[in-house]
Amino acid sequence: MRAVRQIIERGTYMKIAVITGASSGMGREAAVQIGNRLAGIEEIWLLARRRERLEELDGRLPAKIRCFAIDVTCEKDRKKLKDALDTEKPDVKILVNAAGFGKIGRVGELDIDTECGMVRLNCEALCAVTHLVLPHMSPNSRIVQFASAASFLPQPKFAVYAATKSFVLSYSRALGAELRGRRIFVTAVCPGPVDTEFFDIAETTDQIPLYKRLVMADPRKVVKKALRDSYMGRPVSIYGITMKAFGLLCKVVPHDFLMYVLKT
Repeated sequence: MRAVRQIIERGTYMKIAVITGASSGMGREAAVQIGNRLAGIEEIWLLARRRERLEELDGRLPAKIRCFAIDVTCEKDRKKLKDALDTEKPDVKILVNAAGFGKIGRVGELDIDTECGMVRLNCEALCAVTHLVLPHMSPNSRIVQFASAASFLPQPKFAVYAATKSFVLSYSRALGAELRGRRIFVTAVCPGPVDTEFFDIAETTDQIPLYKRLVMADPRKVVKKALRDSYMGRPVSIYGITMKAFGLLCKVVPHDFLMYVLKT
């Protein structure tokens, strides 16, 4: 009876979405699409370092927004999110972990702060935010974790980034299995290259290969499919026939051979 009572009480709480990396790229696109498509969401909590970019969305979405100008890799900053969750006790219906970055370059040639920073943001912060939000999620809620098609195959000159995204994919699939009994569904989003600000940062250290430029995807379409797959309960969302074929190729062809071909 206690569990039933808690669920009933939970239904009276404000239904919200929590989105990291919401100042740009697919995090920002997720905020726009969730705000415009999911009528039951009363408030969207936007997390990113650049407050001015977050505040640009104020008044542009049907739902109210709350801006958290925080660095999710910083434990002290994450406490601001925890305190807000503990005080407001919202019903988080969807969590989108879209914060992340990558830099192109060989291991050891990139500076150590960049290499470790990718691990902190892409892996540690994603786990920490998920851990903080999870107690506030009710049945039929969703978690959307942005991984990458880079998770399918180790990638020389993108080694740390690809490794972090392999972590996200593995973590998300295991988390989904753990939460199935609670009817909380986890989707790992694995797009190929997407036409966002991501590559403006990635290419500050080297150029992306031509073949990646040729398969750049539209972020609106990637996010639309990700949200659709999430609400269909799919554990993995892959946009486009090219990336689906790449994922299949990585399952059947030895990775050493693929890495040799891509390197040349």
